[in-house]
Amino acid sequence: MGRGSTGVVWQADDERLGRPVAVKLFNVTTHSPEAVERIMREGRVAAKLRHPHAISVHDVVDYGGTPCLVLEFLPSRSLAEEITERGSLPPEQAAAVGSQVASALAAAHEAGIVHRDVTPHNVLLAEDGTTKIADFGIARALGEGTVTDVRVIVGTPAFLAPEVAAGMEATFASDVFSLGATLYAALEGRPPFGTDENPYALLRRVAAGQIEPPRTGGPLGEVLLRILRHDPAERPTMAEAHGLLAAVVQGLPLPAAAPAPGRHGTLLLNAPRRVPRRLNAIAAAACLVAVGVVIGVVVGGDDGQPGDAQTASSPTTGTTSSSTAPTTTCDAKYELVNSWPGGYQVNVTVLNADSRSLTGWTVTWSQPTGHTIGNLWNGTLTQNATSVTVANAAYNAQLPAGGTTTFGFNAAGPEPAQPKVACTSPQ
Repeated sequence: MGRGSTGVVWQADDERLGRPVAVKLFNVTTHSPEAVERIMREGRVAAKLRHPHAISVHDVVDYGGTPCLVLEFLPSRSLAEEITERGSLPPEQAAAVGSQVASALAAAHEAGIVHRDVTPHNVLLAEDGTTKIADFGIARALGEGTVTDVRVIVGTPAFLAPEVAAGMEATFASDVFSLGATLYAALEGRPPFGTDENPYALLRRVAAGQIEPPRTGGPLGEVLLRILRHDPAERPTMAEAHGLLAAVVQGLPLPAAAPAPGRHGTLLLNAPRRVPRRLNAIAAAACLVAVGVVIGVVVGGDDGQPGDAQTASSPTTGTTSSSTAPTTTCDAKYELVNSWPGGYQVNVTVLNADSRSLTGWTVTWSQPTGHTIGNLWNGTLTQNATSVTVANAAYNAQLPAGGTTTFGFNAAGPEPAQPKVACTSPQ
């Protein structure tokens, strides 16, 4: 299927489970135990992430001394191929691609995983409009041991963050910059620092951090200028970048830029040991559509039970308030985006309709009889026979005035009627 500096990717058949998969066979010419251990360890790190916009790592195996990853197979083409063929993407399409990738990377960051190689080659575009980020094979979890040689710069030079090109270790903020550079290339047809056959000359330009503002401009251009700031502390977090890109997709006004130094914490330099948050086991949405089944795993909240929602609902979007405590106003838009025999997929957009910032939100609706939510992303779930409650995840709790975030899920059951949803947020 493809070949790169780290290895070759083959399409294969999983004979035991009867499904197509992708197998990445790494280039380990020396077959050294250290190299094999590094790839095996970082493959296990990548396998922790389950998100509908990230290619899932099913397994990591040692094949005759050569490590390889068994991955979700997604019929697709890379963003790099799309740029090469079309020259550039319309701003609305580039923003939609970026919003999907940012949602997966925000979940990875919440789990303590840094991708370290966000480039157009690793962004996959499916025919149905789904976008997924691939190649977490060189990812690592902050706070976990690694045998990666710190003297080696990992990543594609044209899309590296300036601090990484200067020799520092990649962090969450570096992924944010690399996503911005990837979207810049999609919008402008070239990376923000250009290209050069001499990688050392290119690295010097990247380290200097001087980019040309995007010529296309508009809301997406403004978002890219925020994401591509030279100082890592002044960039938005990945969750904030997702919110900005989602606002562009939905045609909403961008929240005012108010970066605070140190917003990425001490992870900018010396990252303290961080135990990754346990992720719920969820199935990739594309795989569910392909095989026409829903994996019946009920997801429970990792971050505790969400508070009781004392709300009044309105049709389709709910503007609610609490009778016992001051609240900010939020709306929720419930949208059926896909269905198949015995199952369906829903996307819900949460909007801060207040002039104040949200510090958390909860969305509720009635559960049709016999329906079960099998997996949910970007939130925490509580459900019973008659109702569903979704509260924010830790990384998308805060929304500025006019800001939005999304969550989604797959469910078992016939395609439902549009439910009445209610959204509430404590002040």
